[in-house]
Amino acid sequence: MPAEIIQSNSEPFAKVDIDPVTLDIIENALRNARIEMDATLVRTAMSPGIREQGDAFPLIADPAGKMIVGQFGSFIDGFLKDFDGTIEDGDMIFLSDPYSCGGAISHSNDWLVMLPVFKDGRLIAYTAMFGHQSDIGGKVVGSMPIDAKSIFEEGVRIPPVKIWRKGEYNEDLMKLVMHQTRKPDWCQADLNALIASCRVASRRIIEMADRFGDDVYVSATQHLLGRNYRAMKSLIAMAIAEEPVSFEDYICDDGLGYGPYKIKCTMWREGEKVVLDFAGTDPQSAASINFFLNENMFKMFFGIYMIMVFDPQILFNDGFYDLIDVRIPQGSLLKPKFPAALSGRTHALGRIFDILGGLLGQKTPEFLNAAGFSSSPHLFYSGWDNRSGQSGEWFQLFQIGFGGIPGRPLGDGPDGHSLWPGFTNVPNEFLERYFPLRIERYETEPDSGGAGLHRGGNGIHMTYRFLADGQIAIHDDRWFVPPWGVNDGRPGKRAAKVLERADGTTQIVGNKVDDISVSAGDQLHFVTWGGGGWGDPLDRDPALVGLEIRQGLVTPDGALDYGVVVSDNGVVDVSATAVLRDKLRSTRGESQLFNYGPGLDELRRNCVAETGLPAPIKPIWPGNQLAEAAE
Repeated sequence: MPAEIIQSNSEPFAKVDIDPVTLDIIENALRNARIEMDATLVRTAMSPGIREQGDAFPLIADPAGKMIVGQFGSFIDGFLKDFDGTIEDGDMIFLSDPYSCGGAISHSNDWLVMLPVFKDGRLIAYTAMFGHQSDIGGKVVGSMPIDAKSIFEEGVRIPPVKIWRKGEYNEDLMKLVMHQTRKPDWCQADLNALIASCRVASRRIIEMADRFGDDVYVSATQHLLGRNYRAMKSLIAMAIAEEPVSFEDYICDDGLGYGPYKIKCTMWREGEKVVLDFAGTDPQSAASINFFLNENMFKMFFGIYMIMVFDPQILFNDGFYDLIDVRIPQGSLLKPKFPAALSGRTHALGRIFDILGGLLGQKTPEFLNAAGFSSSPHLFYSGWDNRSGQSGEWFQLFQIGFGGIPGRPLGDGPDGHSLWPGFTNVPNEFLERYFPLRIERYETEPDSGGAGLHRGGNGIHMTYRFLADGQIAIHDDRWFVPPWGVNDGRPGKRAAKVLERADGTTQIVGNKVDDISVSAGDQLHFVTWGGGGWGDPLDRDPALVGLEIRQGLVTPDGALDYGVVVSDNGVVDVSATAVLRDKLRSTRGESQLFNYGPGLDELRRNCVAETGLPAPIKPIWPGNQLAEAAE
């Protein structure tokens, strides 16, 4: 049964008209409150993932749980439907189990705090924030085991519980939860940061309601939701056709030797609504790459993509959800059945954005983006730091890396950058100060961005020198299936990971591996994928290609993909370039809306030669379990 809201004042909020100036003031005050939540978080958290990288997502919602400002969409709706309990003034809800909230959070590392905001006996709003905890126990350091067969192997699972009940703190609960993690100091500080952020936003809401009146504040939130509904309704009518279009992409492998895994989505418009149907997506994996995709979360992904491409001035909120029908087959990779493992869901999450780009641009190629979000590269490094000559101190690093942003209609994709607006890299100085490692190299990977009129962003080549013995783990993708280009743009280059031992030997390691032993002096070359290119590379300004050669973004050999010839002294040979471009234009085939690169069969045949790794085995699902081998 749904949650029961206990209110001492049952009088409903009155609907009132809002003048444009007041609405603008409240809207911007809400935006600022959301920014203040982030600022509070980074001043209070301890883990690098949250404090340095911003892997946390705030929101402020109306009394029904609809997000007014935020980023990931409202996860409160899924909670309210499944929480069999009461919500009262002075309560604060804490949870981390995806299966207890319909996938509103998608793996157990994400700890979610929700604060119902009461004023004068009535529920007037919610504030909430979730953040990725660097360790929640489980079988491996970092709590994201690649070979997990169930969620029980991935660390502590927290159902919806009250961390505060009517203003009283549940200290015993916190002791129990923190006892499960390898880094209780980080986890406690990060949880306190989530709590503090929600309380800051709660105070700002009360201040707004005190200033303008409760009815005006609540009515303003409904005006903002309605404005978003109307704007999205117009965008859907303009950009989405009634004729279905489909797109599919692949997660390269599951870390156990099987892959690739297909994600397929078909989109069409029925009247004023858009339907997004994931029929044809592969069944759930026996490993941890499943992504329990909450329908409302995907609606927000869709809305963000639509807004950023077609009308970036629109405020993100949940007002348009009624215009979108999301259909996800049960038992699929995107709707796995309990207790499927979920910790490696970042690859599917990233691929969702590539698929949205492929869907939304087919009818309007001028708005089409190439592939490039693709995944979220993770590195884990842990062990005992004995450099001081003492008994050693335990350390563990969780770091998120970035690939190349895709080429876009308006320009090149940035090099080695996150698509999440709030994410930043961990400063190298921070890494070297707090962990036994040295960053030997941190630079763009030349030629990794797909060639195009607008170049795909290059990936990053980051070289870690480990200064203490320990264990590493890697989560990444796009090493087998490359990021595709569009409108004659070329695919981006694939990811690679190479371990260079102190004795001079090298080892190509997979992009999904756990428990790789490293010794002091070993180096890891962590290379991420490049974004796909946009538009005909033969139309790119040769002088710009020459500049990028001097900047180290493109090599002289890579310039040939643009039909650009460079002399020995690095100067563009204008006449030779014109000759080469005429030759390339006369010999190539028809224009390609999508350039996927080689097909899957060819990728399999050439996998060892091109990547140094065996090709993944095609998965089959007898009883939804992978076969031991493909016959």
